[in-house]
Amino acid sequence: MVLLVTIVQMLQMIINIYVWVVIIAALISWVRPDPYNPIVQTLYRLTEPVYAYIRRFIPTVIGGIDLAPLIVIFGLQFIELLLTNLLRSMY
Repeated sequence: MVLLVTIVQMLQMIINIYVWVVIIAALISWVRPDPYNPIVQTLYRLTEPVYAYIRRFIPTVIGGIDLAPLIVIFGLQFIELLLTNLLRSMY
């Protein structure tokens, strides 16, 4: 049981880190950063595959605003909540 708790906690930590990556990437996209900056490239590589996957199924641009980061954050929060509730129900 301790192993399962540890795995869930690690998944929650990874989800939280990725949520912050999405938030930072969304904020940076507003200021038109240098695309050759290594930090910008890393953020792009971490977020764009997930955005592209979501865009295949859901039109995310509404009124000129891309809602893909918001959808990703909501999805990750849902997964985190699901993991937490599953772990609580096991005790």
